Amino acid sequence: MQLLKSMTGYGRGEASSPERRFVVELKSVNHRFCEVHLRLPRHMVALEDQIRRIIQARISRGRVDGYFALENAEGRRALVKVDKALAAAYYKAMEELKVALGLQDQVALPHLIHLPGVLVVDEPAEDPQAWWPYVRDALEQALDGLVEMRVAEGARLKADLLQRLERVAELAARIKARAPQVALDYYQRLSQRVKEWLADVPLDPGRLAAEVAIFAERSNINEEIVRLESHISQFRGFLESEGPVGRKLDFLLQEMFREINTIAAKAPDLEISRLVVEVKSELEKLREQVQNVE
Repeated sequence: MQLLKSMTGYGRGEASSPERRFVVELKSVNHRFCEVHLRLPRHMVALEDQIRRIIQARISRGRVDGYFALENAEGRRALVKVDKALAAAYYKAMEELKVALGLQDQVALPHLIHLPGVLVVDEPAEDPQAWWPYVRDALEQALDGLVEMRVAEGARLKADLLQRLERVAELAARIKARAPQVALDYYQRLSQRVKEWLADVPLDPGRLAAEVAIFAERSNINEEIVRLESHISQFRGFLESEGPVGRKLDFLLQEMFREINTIAAKAPDLEISRLVVEVKSELEKLREQVQNVE
C-alpha cells in the first residue's frame, strides 16, 4: 500500500564516471500540480527530457526544483591552448596604436592574455548520452531520499489529520445529540411568550403545535449531519487508501464546510452555534495540513 505523502522533501545523490562526477539535489514544496524546474549545466541540457520523465514518474504533485552539477573527476585536466597568431596580431595592432597616439607604454604579456581568444580552454567533445547511466544513478538516489522524506513527513501529517478528524467527529456527535432539543426549547420559549403576551387569551394547543412543527421542519439538520458523518468516514478511508489523495481530501473539506455552515444557518441554538465554531476551527486546521498532502 502506498503511504500518505507530504509534498515537502529533499534528496541528494551523486555518481562518478571515469572522467566526470555528477551531483543531483532535489527539493519539493507544495503545488496544485506536478511542476518540475531543472537547473542543468550547459553540457547536460540534452538530458533534460529524460530527467523530467523520471521525476514525473515518481512525483504526482508538488513543485520540484532540481539542481545538477557536473564536475571533472580527480585527475582529469582541461587543456589550455594559446592562439599565437592571434596574440601576434593583437600585439602588432597595439604597437601601431601606440605610434598613432604617441604613447610610450610597453605592451606586456598581461595585456595580451586577457584579450578574447588568446587563451582557449579546450575540452574534447563528449556525448551527454554516454553520461546518462551515471546521471540516472545520481537522480534515482536523490529521488529515493526525496520520497523517503515525503513519506516520513506524510506519516506525521496523517497522525495530525486523524487526531483533528476525530475531534470533528466528536463535535458532530454532540451536535447530533443536541439537535432534538432545539425544537423542544423553541416550544417552551414560544409557550412562555404567548402566556406573557396574551395572558387573558386561552392558549390554543393545536395552533402552538403547528407553529412548533413548522419550526422543527425548518430547523431540521438530520440530513446535514448524515452527510457530514459520511464525509468524515470517506476522509478516514482516503487516508488509508493508495495513491495521491490531496485533491480528494481538499474536496471533502469543502463539502464539510458546506454542511456545517448549513447547520449553523438552520439551527438557531446557542449550544449548536458554539459547537459549529469549534468544528470550523478544526476544519480550518485540517485544510491547512491537507494543502501539503500529495
